[in-house]
Amino acid sequence: MADLPAQQRINKLNGATHAAGWAAADGTLVTVREDVGRHNALDKVLGALPASGEGRAGGFVVVTSRCSYEMVQKAAAGDALAIAAVSAPTSLAIETAEQAGLALIAFVRGDRMTAYAHAERMAP
Repeated sequence: MADLPAQQRINKLNGATHAAGWAAADGTLVTVREDVGRHNALDKVLGALPASGEGRAGGFVVVTSRCSYEMVQKAAAGDALAIAAVSAPTSLAIETAEQAGLALIAFVRGDRMTAYAHAERMAP
């Protein structure tokens, strides 16, 4: 998450775009996309992955927004192991993540974060 702002070229200009990214298991950002709509940014990331040549195995989604159940569903459909958000998850997002077996981490800010679903997937 710390590396995400440096890749937000549009947001640096207008301060009004969301970003989503795909990170490898070690946290390295593989691809980042921006859009005014947070859902669109995530759709762009998931659509760009096959063209990037990077595999999805063990990867996870990062978003600069709150986390809704739709975003959890998209992350799960994209074979992510987790979704990490800078802001709050909705209660339905938490339930959806639990059911999908997806780790949901939110309020990722600095060295702090809160695990809402499947915290056991996080490395110590």
